[in-house]
Amino acid sequence: MDFTQAIKTVFKNYAQFEGRSGREEFWWWFLAYLIGYGAALILGKMFGMGDLLAMLLSLGLLVPNVAVCVRRWHDIGMSGWWTLLLFIPFVNLVVMLIFFTRTSVGPNQYGEGPQGPAA
Repeated sequence: MDFTQAIKTVFKNYAQFEGRSGREEFWWWFLAYLIGYGAALILGKMFGMGDLLAMLLSLGLLVPNVAVCVRRWHDIGMSGWWTLLLFIPFVNLVVMLIFFTRTSVGPNQYGEGPQGPAA
């Protein structure tokens, strides 16, 4: 999965909390979000809006961010409720680096892997 395909997949599954998201999809989306957030911060400062644009971007992308995290938890065989840990400052960085860098575990209770069954 490449950068643009990951972004399209996340927006296509905007509020889909079932199923699975692969490691590549999650991390490409995370990079796109960071780039967008940084651009919103810079543009907000340039046009005298402060952090308003970045805040609006964060609110607008809250649902797809949570959805892709839940699907990523499913991909490594864990409940989506673990996403709540990501709202705890500093813990969220450790959780993301430890768990979200794991590879997919194959078919599990949440369905086939993100690439689908092997052909």
